[in-house]
Amino acid sequence: MKTIFLLRHAKSDWGAGYDGDHERPLNDRGRKAAALIGDYLAGLGELPDRVLSSSAVRARETIGLAAASGRWPCPVDTTPELYDTSPDLVLQVIQRQDDSFHSLLLVGHQPTWSMLLDGLVGGAEVKMPTAALVRIDVPVERWRDVEYGSASLRWHVTPRQLGRGKS
Repeated sequence: MKTIFLLRHAKSDWGAGYDGDHERPLNDRGRKAAALIGDYLAGLGELPDRVLSSSAVRARETIGLAAASGRWPCPVDTTPELYDTSPDLVLQVIQRQDDSFHSLLLVGHQPTWSMLLDGLVGGAEVKMPTAALVRIDVPVERWRDVEYGSASLRWHVTPRQLGRGKS
């Protein structure tokens, strides 16, 4: 069994000074939400074996805060492949992972995350507000065997559901 966690970046600061979409940082609410989600996942005891984040500033800040708050011991890598991408390209990233990892957390953006989730579980229409986190289980031994329609949505959580702010 392989496990995929999809984490949408937390709330960004549209009013901050930045040079382009890729450089937009988190706002205060986003920073709090990212830490909350990191603590939540650690509290479940379901820490990922590996994390891949979009190269966008808001995604990197989200995972940095989540991992630090939850004290996640896993490697965190950044890739431009998860920024301004498509579900098909993200699926290819998943399929290239080392099989020694059993769980993978991907940090990225809408609408790609909802579309990828929909494809993997075969028709779910799950909203992915900022800092939403989902767990998807895939009954395969090798990452290269992950395909659309092959997975099950195990759970979905937002900071708002955790009772500490808006997502």
